[in-house]
Order: sequence, then C-alpha cells, then structure tokens
Amino acid sequence: MNQADTSIEQLYENVCDMQSSDQSPSRQSFGSYGEESRIDSELCHLVGGEMREVEIMQEDIDKPEDDSNSNSSSKKGGSSSGKKSGLLERSQSASAKSISPDHVKKSSQSQTVSEVSTKLSLKGKSPPEKPPINKRNNKILKKSNTGIVSMKKEKGSKLQNGTEDASESWLGNPDLGPFLLKQARDLVSAGDNPQKALELALRAAKSYELGANEKPNLELVVCLHVTAATYCSLGQYNEAIHLLEQSIEIPLIEEGQEHALAKFAGHMQLGDTYAMLGELENSITCYTTGLEVQKQVLGETDPRVGEICRYLAEAHVQALQFDEAQRLCQMALDIHRENGSSAVLEEAADRRLMGLICETRGDHEAALEHLVLASMSMVANGQEAEVASVDCSIGDAYLSLSRYDEAVFAYQKALTAFKTTKGENHPAIGSVFVRLADLYNRTGKLRESKSYCENALRIYEKPTLGIPPEEIASGLTDVSAIYESMNDLDQAIKLLQKALKIYNDCPGQQSTIAGIEAQIGVMYYMLGNYSESYNSFEGAISKLRACGQRKSAFFGVALNQMGLACVQCYAIHEAVQLFEEAKSILEQECGPYHLDTLGVYSNLAGTYDASGRYQY
Repeated sequence: MNQADTSIEQLYENVCDMQSSDQSPSRQSFGSYGEESRIDSELCHLVGGEMREVEIMQEDIDKPEDDSNSNSSSKKGGSSSGKKSGLLERSQSASAKSISPDHVKKSSQSQTVSEVSTKLSLKGKSPPEKPPINKRNNKILKKSNTGIVSMKKEKGSKLQNGTEDASESWLGNPDLGPFLLKQARDLVSAGDNPQKALELALRAAKSYELGANEKPNLELVVCLHVTAATYCSLGQYNEAIHLLEQSIEIPLIEEGQEHALAKFAGHMQLGDTYAMLGELENSITCYTTGLEVQKQVLGETDPRVGEICRYLAEAHVQALQFDEAQRLCQMALDIHRENGSSAVLEEAADRRLMGLICETRGDHEAALEHLVLASMSMVANGQEAEVASVDCSIGDAYLSLSRYDEAVFAYQKALTAFKTTKGENHPAIGSVFVRLADLYNRTGKLRESKSYCENALRIYEKPTLGIPPEEIASGLTDVSAIYESMNDLDQAIKLLQKALKIYNDCPGQQSTIAGIEAQIGVMYYMLGNYSESYNSFEGAISKLRACGQRKSAFFGVALNQMGLACVQCYAIHEAVQLFEEAKSILEQECGPYHLDTLGVYSNLAGTYDASGRYQY
C-alpha cells in the first residue's frame, strides 16, 4: 500500500510540474468578442497548466501495484508531460452569442470568468498534506447512470491479506483528485472519449469529497465545474445544471475573496448552461446574481465588472429586452471610460454593442456614432482584422438612414478586408453579399440584388471545413428574407426549411427555431396554405412558451398571426383565445396605442362579431 502511495505522489509531482509552467495557454484570457467559446474558455482556465495528452492506465487508479509497476507508471507520467495538445476546440453555440441587428447569438466567455477560474486552479510544486477522510452520509454527488462502477464497497469486504477494501481510502488520497482531474481535462482537450473523461471527472470529485475537511473545499468546486462542462459536451445539460447548483452552495462569501469568486464563476457557468438550453430567463437570473457577487468583491467600478455588465447586456439582447440591455451596456461604458486608457479596447467593445442595440431600436444616428467611434478606437489599437465586422454594422446604419452610397462604400471596404483575412469562400463574405443584395433590392436594382443572393448561396451551400453550422443557417435565413421581399415566397420557404434542418441539430437554438417557424407560417398564410400556416405557428408558439419568451412583443405578434390562421381555418373560438392573449401581452410590452396592439384590437373585434359576442 505504501509503495502504491509513493507512485501516486510521484505522478502528482509530475502533474504539478506540468501545471506550473508560466507559458501555459491556460493563462490566456479571452474577451467577450474573442474566438474562444464560453464553455471551452471556462474549461481552459478551471485547472491551470498546459494541455497535454497523458496515457490513462485504469490499473494505476483502481488497484495497488508492485514496486516495478509503480516506477514505470511514474516514468510514463513524466514522459507524457512533454506532449502538448492545443487549446480546446472552438464551439460556436447559442452560447457563443455575437450580436447583430437581425440575428443575435451568445458571445464567448468573458475574460473575468476566465480569470476567476484561473485563480481557483490547482497549482503548486508539492502535494498538500493529507486531510482526514470524511465519510459523512450527505455526499455531494448523486448517483448517475453513466455506467461508472461504484467506489463504495460493502463494509465486510476484505482483501486477501485480511485488510479492509482500499477503494474508498484510495479515493480519499489528496494526491489522487488532482491527478484524475488532470486526466479528465486532457481527454476533453484532445476531444477523445468524452465518456471516459466524465468518468474520471466524477471519480476526481468523489476523491475531493472524501478528502474534504469541515471547511468548504474550493478544489471540489473547481472539479464540479469541470465535470459540469464535460456533461455539457455530452449534451447532458440537466446533469450539468445539478452539479453547478451544488457547486454554488459550497463557497461562502464571508470566507474571503476566493470563495466569492468561486461562487461567481459557478453562477456564470450555470447561466451559460441555461443559455445552451434556450432558457434565457433562467440564464439572465444566474448572470445577474453573478454580477452582484462580483460587485461585492471587486467594487462597482472595476473594469471586470464592466465586462460582465456587457456580457449580461448581450444576454438581454438575446431575450429581446432592449431597454435593460441598453442600461447595462451604458453602465459598462461608464465604468470603462472611468478607467481611462487601461480599458480602451473594452470601451470599444461596449460602443460596438451599444451601436447594435441602438440600431435594433431604430435610433440609427446614435448607432452610427457609437460604431464609428468603436472602429476608430480598434484601428488605433491594432485591431484592423476585426474592424471589417464593424464596417458591416456601419453600412447597416447608413442603409437604415437611406445613405446608400456611404453604405456601399462601407460594405465594399468590409468585403475587401474579409477576402484578405478569411479567403474567398468564407461565410463572412456571404454575409456582405447578403447586405449588398438587400441594398440593391431596396433601391430597385433587382438584377444586381439576385446576383448577390446567388453569390451568397454558392458560399452557404458549399461551406469550407470548420465553419459552425449555425453560421450557415443564419446566412440562409438572411437570403430567404430578401427573396421574400422580392415576393419569391417558394424560394424563401425552401431556404428557411434548409436553415431549420441545420438548427434542429444544434442545442440551445429553440428561440431561433421558433422565429424561423413563425416566418414560414407567415409565408404559408400569404400563399393561402392556411393549414400549413397553422401548423408552423403552433410549433413556434410551443417553443417560445418553453424557452421563457411568453411576455415578449414578438410572442404577442406570433399569437396574433396564429389567430389569423385559425380564423381562415374556421377555428373561431381558438382564434379568440389567441387574440386575447396577444392583446394582454402587447398592451403590456408596446402600449395600447401601438400599431401592433391596434391591429389585435381590430382582429379581436372581428372574431367577437363572428362568434356572436357583442360585449367584451
């Protein structure tokens, strides 16, 4: 048994050596507009150290070994430390939400969350002293049906030499938890065998739990965060949510800054997980709680608080809550301006988001001002490669103001930059083609508009490798809108159905899918196919209810449209119910004198008349 312990300690020494490098990629941090995905960014910083492929030997963990095997195991751990693997693969989920006026997606994990996770990572050159094993009954981890063999043996079981079964005591070894967690993280980073990575992460959490003393164990919190991220990579979001809720309960803010930051990181990761499921209200609640915890620790004016304000503003944009989004974005802008030159790039990111919020709300002059200032700041700070996307937004603002020549110039400038940096067939090129098609369609140049649509479709229908499917689906939706405005409804429906097939395979896209189904319902209604229109609206309404958008103006408009389809299908009583629900929502969200609300009043009066109700 002592020989085996020596082997494990030696392995842990090797793991610590791997974790202590100052050149570790886990020391990088990513801003809200970076390339790293939210969950991947969280994983990169949760446990410090370079990502290397380490060979996993089940026998090294499950049973004691003799002297020779222990030594060879140590050598394997040391030699494996030389193998480097890259950062976790970038995932563009509904997580990552880059904001645009028409299609809003979640941005990548903020720099602050990454820094918090780095502070909580397991580092050091020598293993900690072994704490007493705590065999309390209220265990952290619940039973899961992942096929993992239970570590808990019957009390009476004995080894051949008459000693008690050592499975649980091995898991209680303080050196074993970091070792298992490192193995799990390396498997995730390599993209190999996520089920095995989950098994190792769960066993690491069990080890931390058994080795915990009376004080809250932040190492266990980190382990639960990694395990939850692994569950997310397997699509098991409910299991991830369960672990993250437990991780939030462990740190105590009164215990100090590290505990508060651990609680903050848990709230943010839980919000990201809810966002993947499309549960935006729950996601925003978690982000808001995380922001309040962060303010308690860092103060109201810390630049990192500003970053989370912007992150939360993006979530509100995703939920179409533009008033709250603008308030939070302005708060972030004020914080970063107060911090001066040290936060100039963060201020540019704030202005970029504020410009897009203003554009969506119809304040095009204010949007243009924010976007131009953001572009100038980015160029001055060496971010020319990212300015092209801002130029696209500037072109959108000019287009909304009917300043067509300036819009064309901005789009052509972005097109040239994208071709230089991304190549001829990147979807970013397609997005500029779509904008130019929209511009020429508005100015009556239909031939040029169709030509740009066809150029965009050639890119979207044969995308280059590595392009996220959501980006292709978004492009198809944009092209469909132009064909719809040209009254080519059949082609528009075909493109939306293609986009729908792509989104159906992506988690956390229920809100987007609902919007597409509602648009298909509108076009079927225009074609006189009322039964198909009703079916499309029915699917859209059910998804909007499920993902927490029951009180949005968009939901009210969708209810009104479905009511019209019911009238055409002679389902008058159902139409009355839908119009009444739409009326209550739009009165609350838009006011009684808004055009959408007035339209519902008219429709409701007509259905009352048809059903014989002459009094409300």
